Amino acid sequence: MIHEARIHRMADGQVRRGQYVLYWMQQAQRAEFNHALEYAIEQANALRLPVVVAFALTGFPEANRRHYQFMLEGLRETEQRLAKRGIGFCIRAGPPEQVIPGLAKNAALLVGDAGYLRVQRDWRTAVAARVSCPVVLVESDAIIPVAAVSDHAEFAARTIRPKIHRLLAEYLQPVKPRPVAVSSVGLIKRSLPLANPEALCRRLRCDDRVPAARHQVGGLAAANKLLERFLGHRLADYATESSDPVMDGCSHMSAYLHFGQISALDIAKRVQKSDASRVATEAYLEQLIVRRELGLNACWFNRAYDRYAALPAWARKTLDEHRKDKREFIYARSEWEAGATHDPCWNAAQAEMLITGQMHNYMRMYWGKKLLEWSRTPEEAFETALYLNNKYELDGRDPNGFAGVAWCFGLHDRPWTERPVFGTIRYMNANGLRRKFDIQDYVERWLGPKREELL
Repeated sequence: MIHEARIHRMADGQVRRGQYVLYWMQQAQRAEFNHALEYAIEQANALRLPVVVAFALTGFPEANRRHYQFMLEGLRETEQRLAKRGIGFCIRAGPPEQVIPGLAKNAALLVGDAGYLRVQRDWRTAVAARVSCPVVLVESDAIIPVAAVSDHAEFAARTIRPKIHRLLAEYLQPVKPRPVAVSSVGLIKRSLPLANPEALCRRLRCDDRVPAARHQVGGLAAANKLLERFLGHRLADYATESSDPVMDGCSHMSAYLHFGQISALDIAKRVQKSDASRVATEAYLEQLIVRRELGLNACWFNRAYDRYAALPAWARKTLDEHRKDKREFIYARSEWEAGATHDPCWNAAQAEMLITGQMHNYMRMYWGKKLLEWSRTPEEAFETALYLNNKYELDGRDPNGFAGVAWCFGLHDRPWTERPVFGTIRYMNANGLRRKFDIQDYVERWLGPKREELL
């Protein structure tokens, strides 16, 4: 059974006569470990109807060719996996509030997945207002539904952690695939072709100023390959090596989680079954569950999550008190974007993001702190950080991306020792990188001759 806390009824009413149950897939872009899909199948089987999956290919704020190609690569695989289960897939271009109501005209029931950002929530509200059948959203992106964890924006990881741990056993349960009683393959005729994601990006005129990311392909198969490598060779040392940007100690799951191509619940269950020590698995699950769901909480309970005004009052106060402090360096957005600062560590982190669509998490923290230190104002630094993160990171425009940027400016943190420019915001510098890591190796990888091997 799907836990009742995952189920949100947007528009009530009697299930009507229809040709199928429509599952509007938007956030959970996968055919497995998907509570919303399994709920739709369950309802369709009870009604002796087929279930059809629909996707609205729309303009997501700040998305570009890099994001769309990765997403379409995943959707191509999802279409194939759905077909193997006897489920038809329909993808059409246009805003959800235009695409989905048209397909829902012949539906007995509309099932959707849940999103946490403003645009995602507004889409679902708009669609529910435009259809005449009942609408049910099923939360599958979070391991524990966000409202089941807390009823307010949490102060920090330490305040949300015990609430999550109390509920883990209840929600950390596998999602069993339901058999499909009536096939819907080929039922919906008009659908965009997914065989060539690159060609479809050109056809849709996606913003191509940012090319597809190097060495990273979208889809569950690619995610599984990376995850198996991580579980077999890197998880055992995760507690000690994951924070080192020189070591390849991370799972590289963030982009796949962002697009819903793999389930956080699936990853967690596989980590638990691994042979790694408890110290290693707990360190990873802290990031996958506690830290990730802290980001979901931040965006769900604060709709201004991407604005400077959403920072904690203490953080805005201390930054305001130090806004006139002398900056040793000041860079324009174009210089930041080109990675043309005096700091090779910062430039290397920017180069990693430009080339691969990802940046090591420790370097992303350092990257954000230097933006604050070398921008004219904290507001300008905040806007530049979001601009660069959302434009180049495959997992940009994500609750954890927004929360991660805001953390560099005090969100989910506490006051530290007061210093110029930062006030009591936590400080980081290049000397700290050199003490902890062989940071020169990282710099040479992204700025030296070795960089050519990565292009």
